[in-house]
Amino acid sequence: MAQENVVRASPGGSKYVRLLDTTLRDGEQTPGVALKPEDKLRIALKLEELGVDSIEAGFPIVSEGEFKAVKAIAREVSNSEVIALARTRKEDIDRAIDAGVKAIHIFIATSDLHMKYKLRMSREEVVEAAVNAVTYAKSHGLTVEFSAEDATRSDPPNFLVRVFQEVVNAGADRLDIADTVGVMWPSRMASLVRFVRDMVKGNYLLSVHCHDDFGMAVANSVAAIEAGGADQAHGTINGVGGERAGNAALEEIAAAVKFLLNYNVNIRFERVKEVSDLVSRLFGIPVPPNKAIVGANAFSHESGIHVHGVLSNPPFTYEPIDPTSRHE
Repeated sequence: MAQENVVRASPGGSKYVRLLDTTLRDGEQTPGVALKPEDKLRIALKLEELGVDSIEAGFPIVSEGEFKAVKAIAREVSNSEVIALARTRKEDIDRAIDAGVKAIHIFIATSDLHMKYKLRMSREEVVEAAVNAVTYAKSHGLTVEFSAEDATRSDPPNFLVRVFQEVVNAGADRLDIADTVGVMWPSRMASLVRFVRDMVKGNYLLSVHCHDDFGMAVANSVAAIEAGGADQAHGTINGVGGERAGNAALEEIAAAVKFLLNYNVNIRFERVKEVSDLVSRLFGIPVPPNKAIVGANAFSHESGIHVHGVLSNPPFTYEPIDPTSRHE
């Protein structure tokens, strides 16, 4: 099993950052994408080889095909945690249990906008639903990650803290701040992460789930980790997924955390390109040539000055990452 414990330290120290890959759940919500169960299993096995700590295999309650895919992944994957998504409903949790997962990702919205127009629930009802769901999942021996959907638009943030504290008291193992519509920027995300970490007491891991509506999902994820509060980040291979502009690219988060912050991750970077190519092919979404880390031009040069520097000096004159870490 990939490393679970986290040691917080300054850059250059021994902090370990968990990475949860949601390519098979949030990623598959990309309009026009519908993976077969066998394709989801192929990707999951490659993610296991890549070294991701958690593989979010899907949302078992939504269809029989989704349930079968999650069940197959839970059966076949052993070196990464397999986690399934669930609303704060008993039937969702039961379906995840039936799929054989040992970890569950429970979510409910905490912004007034979502509570009023989507959930049609009061704050008290949201707190009660969250606590009941976490309590029920823990009673079945599951590792519980609790996400506050639209957390970054929770106003005041004290309500977010209240929900988080209540679910930690109920036994939640991990908390997740979801920037569901991608409205954060790095300094603001860092501030929110520090606020949650300071205010919510207990033994838990803190995670972030960032969307890329303003092109800052990776930056927000890295800022949350650098701020000293976040222990884990969610992402998808190639940044695929979800609605709108997609998710934070997991390979970019991993590279920034490893090569810029000098923190520890479990990712085997020599396998990144292989996984990227598989996801691109099965999703039917080409990788732009200038895409960071995995794009065809990520380690290419044409400018005469750049080429001269790379040929006559170490590659690091114009390459911030050792290109041998990414095999084609």
